[in-house]
Amino acid sequence: MSFLQELPGESRPREKLLARGPGALADVELLALLLRTGIAGKHVLQLAQELLDHFGGISGLLHASLAELGAIKGLGGSAKRAELAAVLELSRRALAERLKARSTLDSPDAVRDYLRLHIGTRAHEVFCVLFLDAQNRLITMEELFRGTLTQTSVYPREVVTRALHLGAAAVVLAHNHPSGSAEPSRADEHLTRSLQAALALVDVRVLDHFIVTRDQALSMAERGLL
Repeated sequence: MSFLQELPGESRPREKLLARGPGALADVELLALLLRTGIAGKHVLQLAQELLDHFGGISGLLHASLAELGAIKGLGGSAKRAELAAVLELSRRALAERLKARSTLDSPDAVRDYLRLHIGTRAHEVFCVLFLDAQNRLITMEELFRGTLTQTSVYPREVVTRALHLGAAAVVLAHNHPSGSAEPSRADEHLTRSLQAALALVDVRVLDHFIVTRDQALSMAERGLL
């Protein structure tokens, strides 16, 4: 008999979910359902909690690469890693569908969630652009530049070229701060103004520039910096 089978029925994650809904489960219980089984000497709830502790919570775990997951004892098998990667990808696609169906200006929280899910826990700095149509709906998001922990080289000409190729009417800029601080730097402000000027020449508006960390996505527009 497994550890979960030894628990009272109302305490088992699967039965609890079916009786009370997924919102009633703690993160560790939801993850245990995905993992299904533990490893020798460690039941599945222990394994789930250790994974959450190691990666800093659900967000960090789901952003972990397949290689990082494979390095954890108990996740060496491809099935568990594939399931965790599939959950992340489904979350990304669900948010993308929302942004493609509605104006990003009507869905600020969805934009923040989308960006945090994509780049919030990256160990290196990346610069992304959300290309939008005339109704401010998402065409696509592209990761255009990648840098070190402290600096990314961004070339306005390449952003302009992609905007023209995609027929974008507006863009939302975003990059992450691996340091964990979402405060925009002077360099961030200068880069935003440079991109605004370059894109204005081809009649493409910059709606916002988000600074993204694991815990938040700060809007420079809301700060009055655009």
